Order: sequence, then structure tokens, then C-alpha cells
Amino acid sequence: MGIWGWIKEFWQSEEQNSGSRLKDKTYSSENRFDSQELPREKFVRSKQKLFDVNRWSALPEISAEFQIYNAEGEKMKELELHDYIKIELPIPSPENWVYVTDIKNEETSAEFTVSPSKSPVGVIHLNKEIEHFFIDEATSTFRVTLEENSIKGFEIGKNEGVNNKGVSAGKRKLINTLIAEGAWAGFQQLQWKKLTKYFVHKIEINKDI
Repeated sequence: MGIWGWIKEFWQSEEQNSGSRLKDKTYSSENRFDSQELPREKFVRSKQKLFDVNRWSALPEISAEFQIYNAEGEKMKELELHDYIKIELPIPSPENWVYVTDIKNEETSAEFTVSPSKSPVGVIHLNKEIEHFFIDEATSTFRVTLEENSIKGFEIGKNEGVNNKGVSAGKRKLINTLIAEGAWAGFQQLQWKKLTKYFVHKIEINKDI
């Protein structure tokens, strides 16, 4: 069997099985401090890091690229409810888009939640195709919390299933399967663990974007 035959067989197998394999994954980091005053000061910065999504692209070493867009398909600097985020993986692959469904910003916690979506840019937004390798029922919540003398950062993934069936997958059925079960499966932990460390100041970004 040639490589394309193997890929076709792999995809058909994954297409049959992946719909029932929804996954929940959580990545987190914590930074403890000697006093309660210092983390309160640093938590202000943690919330800034959380919502400054474009800057995530400059995380050290290998990283996906992130860009905020509004509903009109225009690039934005500040994240707001109902915005979109374009995610480009550091591998040859199509763009992936998510939609901001919820934002919370409180004294000791802040978070926002996104779901896979179509693109808001150009005529593409008229299509029903979900421009993401996960199904649109999937969610990712990015969160920071302040608890006494510690700051915690989280990425919480829910209902992560491969988008490889029906109209929503469009022409991306095969590539979505290969990304979700291959490239992203290996890269996910590296990306989100590094991001949560950044939220709690265990690593920093030392360049402008």
C-alpha cells in the first residue's frame, strides 16, 4: 500500500470513530509567592497577558500565531466579545478560526471562551464550513485566577472532536483528521503549557510584534 492509500485508510477509520471520541483536556500552571501583596500586583499583568492575544504569537521557541479580528474581518488589537481569532499552526496547514463566546473579568479571576467557527474575512464567511480541525461544539477557555499567595493559569478544552463529517467540514475532512490526530495532538501540550506559564510569569516574551 502506498502512502496515499495508507492516508485514505487512516482517514476513513478516523472518520468513522472520531465522532464518538470527544475529549476534555486541561493544561495549567501555578506560581506561588512569599506574600499576598506581590501576587495581587502581578495578577493585573496576568490579566493583561490573557487578553492580549496577538502577543501570544511571540512566545519563545516554536509557537502558533494568533490574530484578533472583528465581525467585519478587520484586524484588532484588543479582544472583545464576539470577536474572532485566527490561529496559524507552525506547520503547513489551513488557517483555523475561533469565535469568542464569553468574556469575564473580575477582581480575582478573568477568562474568555472560544469555539471553532467560520472565517469572518471576505466571501469565506458566507460558507457553512467550520474553519477549524475541531467541531464547533468544542470550546477552549483561557483563565487566570488569584488565590491568596498564588496565581494560576489554565487552558480548558471541552468536547474536542475532529471536524471531519458533513457540511461543516467541507473540503477539510482529511486535513482536519491529520492535524487533530497527528500534528496538533503532539503540539497541543507544548503550546498550552507554555502559554499558561506565561500567564503566571514563569516565562516572558522578550520581543515586540
